[in-house]
Amino acid sequence: MASYEQAETAPQEKSYGMIAAILSLVFMGAGQLYNRQYVKAAFWAGFYLIFLTLMLNPLINGLMGIATLGDTPQERARGRVIEEGDHSIMMMAEGLLMLIVLLITIGIYYLSVKDAYITGKTREAGHTPLTFDKTMKNIWDDGFAIILIIPTALFIIFLTIFPLIFTSLIAFTNFSSPNYLPPASLVDWVGLEQFMRLFTMESWRGTFLGVFAWTIVWALGSTLLVVFAGLFVAVTLSQKQVKYRRFWRNMFIIPWAVPGFVSILIFRNMYNGQFGVINDMLQSVGIAAVPWLSDPIWAKIAVLLTNLWLGFPFWMALFTAILTTISKELYEAAEVDGASIVQQFKKITFPIVMVGAIPLMVFTFAFNFNQLTFIYLMTEGGPTNAGYNYAGHTDILLSWIFNMTLENGQYAIASAVALLVFLIISIFAYLNLRNTKAMKGDAM
Repeated sequence: MASYEQAETAPQEKSYGMIAAILSLVFMGAGQLYNRQYVKAAFWAGFYLIFLTLMLNPLINGLMGIATLGDTPQERARGRVIEEGDHSIMMMAEGLLMLIVLLITIGIYYLSVKDAYITGKTREAGHTPLTFDKTMKNIWDDGFAIILIIPTALFIIFLTIFPLIFTSLIAFTNFSSPNYLPPASLVDWVGLEQFMRLFTMESWRGTFLGVFAWTIVWALGSTLLVVFAGLFVAVTLSQKQVKYRRFWRNMFIIPWAVPGFVSILIFRNMYNGQFGVINDMLQSVGIAAVPWLSDPIWAKIAVLLTNLWLGFPFWMALFTAILTTISKELYEAAEVDGASIVQQFKKITFPIVMVGAIPLMVFTFAFNFNQLTFIYLMTEGGPTNAGYNYAGHTDILLSWIFNMTLENGQYAIASAVALLVFLIISIFAYLNLRNTKAMKGDAM
């Protein structure tokens, strides 16, 4: 940040850099003042004074609040609130926000000390520090990319990282209904208690393991079904023997063009055990009605089949586009060598299309792992499972979290589950994408 101009003076023995750094460490801007950069010193000092004036008290109160989560309970008498008391969750949010502000401020403080130190070093080398105008010009020229990134980084911090950390912190409290709901009651830090409940209490452990197992089956099955169905249709329609290929592609893309929630609700009615059109068709040919949404196994089959109908057109379109990029000379050479259609697919088509498809398959798996909307609209987690806590047979982890929070107020243990889901998805995505050629920029 601190650039300099060549001066005619000889290098100095005095330790300007260390002195300037210490002064800036004591008071922001003092090192710049020592280096005779008066405008820059006024800028740093002004920032520091504004921070001390406007943010010091909120910062102290916020950090104390996140440490204690409040110590004044709400008082009520004759149905009326006498003392509002502390709202533990709001204090946690405010404290976390102040902690982020503190870390950003420490980073800015470090930059001021570093700037003073580097500028002092230029004085030791016998150079004259740049003026404020030339310094700003150099910052704009050399740090233009960083300047553009800063707004995005701030949005990520406050809109993504902040909610993620906040949710994780709730997992270490006893925030739950009916006894620990602020402002009526205070919330306390309980450490790993929620995780211990999740893995040691039979009812919670059974629910977690059952829902987790189905979530894996759902995410993996729904991903593989749509991918290979899309690949099968795309390869089939690319064969010369198929006539009217454009017409068939347009027909198969229709399920993707219809709004997903409309299709889900239509299928939900079609699967109805009493008046659904699917059972009517089965009974018309002498087949007994199927309890699509009331039997656990059939309900899971129904959601997988419905997701297949909604998801395969995207992959068909994707694979169709990839197939057009494969050189026809490869297939001609394979035919000359006597390779069958199956061998051509195995040795040429499949390896090439998978290079671009595997990263998207990983993302699709992660998306399906957290596919709340589909499960909620299709089955609402049903049919009911009497052995589960707040979950049904088709509930996945995210819909289970939804049931525990918005419908039953079990925020703490739901946050613990959410944190585990985040860790699982992060590890899975990292391990699968680490050695993926497409993510490394390698074409083959």
